[in-house]
Amino acid sequence: MNAAPPVRAARRLLLSIALLLAACASQAQSTDVDAAASPAAYLAAQARWRAELSAFDAADRQQWPSEGGVVFVGSSTIRFWTRLAQDFPQLPVVINRGFGGSTMADCSFFVRELVLRYKPRHVLVYAGDNDLAEGRTPIQVLESFAQFANAVRAELPDARISYISIKPSPSREKLLPQMRETNDIVAAYLRRLPNSEYIDIFTPMLGADGRARPELFIRDQLHLNDEGYRLWRSVIGAQLARPGNQAELSTAPAPR
Repeated sequence: MNAAPPVRAARRLLLSIALLLAACASQAQSTDVDAAASPAAYLAAQARWRAELSAFDAADRQQWPSEGGVVFVGSSTIRFWTRLAQDFPQLPVVINRGFGGSTMADCSFFVRELVLRYKPRHVLVYAGDNDLAEGRTPIQVLESFAQFANAVRAELPDARISYISIKPSPSREKLLPQMRETNDIVAAYLRRLPNSEYIDIFTPMLGADGRARPELFIRDQLHLNDEGYRLWRSVIGAQLARPGNQAELSTAPAPR
């Protein structure tokens, strides 16, 4: 019982340190995120994702998305959301720029290719759990997100930025403490960032036992099934329909 106040104090200290580091990361980076700070990592990421980035270029050459739309960017959960545009039919233009296995660091590296060139008015990003799985810390995820958000703000000052929380997955149950910590510090950072929001999908994906709900996942217990995407659609749609977001960003009734 006596341990509770020290734990809370430690969490407050961690949040303060994390927010300070994120602020420093934001101020230090230009829109050419991380390329100068870590050229070797940037070149490695370019080599790793060359095929995916080329595929996005090819799609854009066939039909360039209209400006002022909504970009969803992130890892495989976004990539596999093949009904994204249909699930949010009232959004003016929906651009899916998910690439499987990617990290928040990758999204930061390629923010120009994935987001800025489309000149969206709203950016929703889901990334971070792969960073943790690869051994990065919650603070490192926050730093990557802060760099990403700073790049968007620098070139698109009026664009809204939404961070979709890291989801709990049964196959990554050992990472739950790091996931909670990352979500907490990113949410705290966003409370200080104007025209932004944190979308909590972590909590509704937990069962009464505090563990990830397995019925929301396909066999690998990492990626979402149809029921999982219906939950995401409901949570994200409700957030987009709240006052402060554009009225046209509200979602339509769930399909039967």
